[in-house]
Amino acid sequence: MDRIGVVDTMFARIDMGSIAENRLAAMEGFGERFEVVRVTVPGFKDLAVAARRLIEKEDCAIVIACGMPGGAELDQACAHEAAQGIMLAQVLTGTHILEVFVHTQEESDPVKFEELCRNRVGSHAVNAYWMLYAPEELRKRAGQGIRQGGPDTGPLLA
Repeated sequence: MDRIGVVDTMFARIDMGSIAENRLAAMEGFGERFEVVRVTVPGFKDLAVAARRLIEKEDCAIVIACGMPGGAELDQACAHEAAQGIMLAQVLTGTHILEVFVHTQEESDPVKFEELCRNRVGSHAVNAYWMLYAPEELRKRAGQGIRQGGPDTGPLLA
């Protein structure tokens, strides 16, 4: 049975890990073809190590790394560093780690922010599933300006 890793943080103001778990649980083959392994870490700078451990120690075929950077300039710099760590973990393990960051300044309305977060995390959970079991679904959407969490921008040329 395959394993899909989910790593999230205590710093996030929404339970992003549960959103990913619930979306994956709704996918075909859950419990028979794959299972979800979840770990929670303090903050987004801890995501890369946790994701690497899920790959190397828990044998996860792919990992979804969820974080919520704050709006301060320091938070944005730290988010960039965390993203670099996630990319390095991907290269070192040869395994995809889907970075799912939802920045607090993306939406000021709390209801819309939660919707944005649910959409982005849920969409990336589906992407992780497709990467393992239905890569043709991704290919069908190539060049379509599809965004995770917000409105699609559409293709540049029709």
